[in-house]
Amino acid sequence: MARTASLSGFPEWLPEERLVELHVLDTLRRVFELHGFSSIETRAVETVGQLLRKGEIDKEVYGLSRLQDDESANPVKEGKADPHALALHFDLTVPFARYVVENAGYLAFPFRRYQIQKVWRGERPQEGRAREFTQADIDVVGDGDLPFRYDVEIALVIAEALSALPIPDFRLRINNRKLAEGFYRGIGLDDTAGVLRSIDKLEKIGAAKVAELLKTELGATDEQARKALQLAGIRTEDTSFVAQVQALGVSDELLDEGLSELEQVIEAAVQRAPGKVVADLSIARGLDYYTGTVVETVLVGHEQLGSICSGGRYDALASKGNRKFPGVGLSIGVTRLVSRILSQDLARASRSVPTAVLVALTHDESWDAAQDVAAQLRSRGIPTEVAAKAEKFGKQIKFADRRGIPFVWFTDDDGTHQVKDIRTGEQVVAAPETWMPPSEDLAVQVSTVTEPAAAL
Repeated sequence: MARTASLSGFPEWLPEERLVELHVLDTLRRVFELHGFSSIETRAVETVGQLLRKGEIDKEVYGLSRLQDDESANPVKEGKADPHALALHFDLTVPFARYVVENAGYLAFPFRRYQIQKVWRGERPQEGRAREFTQADIDVVGDGDLPFRYDVEIALVIAEALSALPIPDFRLRINNRKLAEGFYRGIGLDDTAGVLRSIDKLEKIGAAKVAELLKTELGATDEQARKALQLAGIRTEDTSFVAQVQALGVSDELLDEGLSELEQVIEAAVQRAPGKVVADLSIARGLDYYTGTVVETVLVGHEQLGSICSGGRYDALASKGNRKFPGVGLSIGVTRLVSRILSQDLARASRSVPTAVLVALTHDESWDAAQDVAAQLRSRGIPTEVAAKAEKFGKQIKFADRRGIPFVWFTDDDGTHQVKDIRTGEQVVAAPETWMPPSEDLAVQVSTVTEPAAAL
């Protein structure tokens, strides 16, 4: 990261860094709303039982208890999680599923939502991984059923959103759980969830170790392990993966269904987001609730950072009796993205503060008049602040320069106003009711750096 807090894993940005983060958040919010997604926010805490429905993350949950409580309030008792204890949410999908169930009577389905919030995970801090971080999610949830076309739409919305950010090129790597599970079943590996968890480790430990896991933990034969890895090795930028999978000679109805669904996603992406999406049959997403499309996204040239956006289709995460709410969604790791933007100097804010104009004081008695000038400027959308005391003009200009404020406003004793661009030294007569700074100086601009530092 460009800079971290002294408490490891809890990043805190400097003002100019925060402006970059706000630009990312505002851009995502704008794109999501352009596509009709409504904003919601859920509480920061859930019950442990609710959170652990996601599986395999019990060691990452931050339990919540009052300092006054005794040991009986600990969310972990005798090595087992208390399902009624409270914990901070570690993602936004599981809380959203609970929100949908509780508010189903007030929502219009299919329900399109976006959610931008902090989440917490108790994992080892490192580049791209923090204990407190911001996620930006979009999901579409149906009542009873959800047409597959939303899987396609979600991928396209995310491709558009990421394309609007000051980041390097990216690739959405897409697979389908039905395709993978049907294939494993077709070659005789019935513990498909176990195979998926092993394949999910492919990039971390390599093919040889994954093959060993399949054989030792799941009882796969050499041929079954070879076939599973052959499937995981297929990667195409078009729909040619279909023929490659069929050439492996495995038959299964679920495989055929998943193959058809993935083909539809890739076919649409080739037309509407060319070069941004690939079919990558190594993507597994080792979480049990995914049932169809699965996605992971990497920055080209920064693959070691890991996935910056992931998610997929879930058909049974949210349910109420016999009523099910299938959904599909993707989550962008905002803090992971921002930390890479800052550490690699990929983009910068045009100034470190929102202020465009500092109104200087000729003498201390002019403070009220300066406030009137500032109010007139602000009424027309110009961010303005007033100097704290009437120092020499040179000191007030230096203060503005140190703060990154581009313009200083002066008022003479005769009531004449002048404004100085301290970057160029140009000073002109101005009127507070009509003067406007150039459009590029009105608000902070975040722009891509033309020659960023080399990737780590």
